[in-house]
Order: sequence, then C-alpha cells, then structure tokens
Amino acid sequence: MDKPMFKVDIITRPYKLDELKKALNEIGITGLTVSQVMGCGIQKGSTEIYRGHQLDLNLLHKVKVEIVVSEIPVDTVIKTATKVLKTGEIGDGKIFVYDVKRVVRIRTGEENWDALQDK
Repeated sequence: MDKPMFKVDIITRPYKLDELKKALNEIGITGLTVSQVMGCGIQKGSTEIYRGHQLDLNLLHKVKVEIVVSEIPVDTVIKTATKVLKTGEIGDGKIFVYDVKRVVRIRTGEENWDALQDK
C-alpha cells in the first residue's frame, strides 16, 4: 500500500513568507511553490481616495504557499504554519489540505512517494 501524500495550501500575509519558509525548512520541508495572489474574506479590504475618487480595494495581496508532504506528518506542517502565522487578527489566512493521488517526477519518471524524496 502506498504511503499517504497530502497537498497543503497556505494563504497568508506576504510579510510572513520568510518566517514561514524558515520554519518549514526547520521541520524538513525542502520544496515549495509560492504565488502572489489576491483575495478577500472577513477582512474585506479598504477604501482609498485616488485623484479625488473613492476606490474600494476589496481584494488584498496575499501569498499562497503550496507544499506536497509525504514523509513529514501533515499535522506537523499545520502546527508549524499556524504557530508562525497566527497574530490573532483578521487576515492571518487559511490552510487547506488535500489528498494527493499521484505524483510523477518528470526527470526520472519516479512516481508517488519516491518522486517526493530528495536525492
């Protein structure tokens, strides 16, 4: 039976990215993908005046960190990210966890758990 694999998406504030990367590296996460994204939730954005006109900025800049984990327990990843990112204020972000069915390393053709190991 294959070992379980999970994709973890973390959406949070951009200024927390370096601290998050460092903490994830300390628990053994060596690969991740980072995207700049925009979104809104409870925070709802802000209102600004530009050239005399009111603008509603309801999409806020965030970063999305994507990781696939197999060796590191997913609960360890969640606890680490939560510890680093939690300020107690609206806008701290969200963590989404998905089951991963298959992974293929393009260079070698390795699949699943083997494709996620650093060699």
